[in-house]
Amino acid sequence: MDDKKNKELMAKCESKKDDPELIKQCQEMKDIMAKNNVELEDIPNQSYTNMAENISAEDVPKVLEMALKIAKSGNIKDTEVKIAAERLIRTLEPL
Repeated sequence: MDDKKNKELMAKCESKKDDPELIKQCQEMKDIMAKNNVELEDIPNQSYTNMAENISAEDVPKVLEMALKIAKSGNIKDTEVKIAAERLIRTLEPL
């Protein structure tokens, strides 16, 4: 995805961060990341378990940012995490 598309998704995310479906998708992605011990290189030592247990509307933009990084990362091979990231991104994309 290009930067323009990412910015549009982030703006939409900010306006919909209280949406229960969006929070649910974030929760699922974080749970899978914690379960599969997936780490992002630029966010070291992050406790995904803690974030998954305590996710709030304020965390939604951070989770989307991680999903965008996971979607384009060649280093993350875990298909379950990739699918969860893509699902979260599709939740915000216009139909």
